[in-house]
Amino acid sequence: MFARDVMTTSVLTVAPETDVAEIARMMLEHRISAVPVLSAQGKLVGIVSEGDLINRSESETQHRASWWLHLATGADDDTSREYLRTHGRHAEDVMTTEVVTVTPDTSLAQIAALLEKRHIKRVPVVQGGKILGIVSRANLLRGLAAWRPPVPKTKPQDRTLREALVKALDEAGLPMHLVNVMVNDGVAELWGLVDTQAQKRAAHAAVDATPGVARMEDHLTVKTGRLRAMHGHL
Repeated sequence: MFARDVMTTSVLTVAPETDVAEIARMMLEHRISAVPVLSAQGKLVGIVSEGDLINRSESETQHRASWWLHLATGADDDTSREYLRTHGRHAEDVMTTEVVTVTPDTSLAQIAALLEKRHIKRVPVVQGGKILGIVSRANLLRGLAAWRPPVPKTKPQDRTLREALVKALDEAGLPMHLVNVMVNDGVAELWGLVDTQAQKRAAHAAVDATPGVARMEDHLTVKTGRLRAMHGHL
């Protein structure tokens, strides 16, 4: 699945001159955590999130920079920018201008990794400088809820299916030098030794995620302490 499959297309936006109090009311009324800021030409120029509105002079929650840090850096411009973020009245004063975006063809896996890496809750979907929608964590959850295992158009050959299973089990962290996979008429048989119950469960998940498997027969054995010791000396 891709961004285009789950994104919210009815996106509330604001202009650079929109008052921050109005933005706060919009967020509360529509239960959203951020609004994109668009120029008069409809180009994405920033985004205002809850985090941008938390530290404000009105609520007496603004940060006050240490006087000694200001003396050490001499960062007058940084001081002015911080003052704007806490006292400015318009979207352009408080918005984040370096907006992380994706395209309609970005996969959900890539989006999930991006949200986690950047510690953000949503990402605009942009194409040609125009915003098409937004993908939030909630959209990702809806995509997960709607997901169905892909059904192969044709029944895969046992050899092809075995190769896919071996790759999936290896990615799942199984000790493949101790595990054997056999496939007969779409039925997957797993034989061998695994180190832990977690590896055994991961094997089940790998089989479930491999399209074309009709059924699984699990003959895997979890090593006991004695077996682990024996293999450790080999």
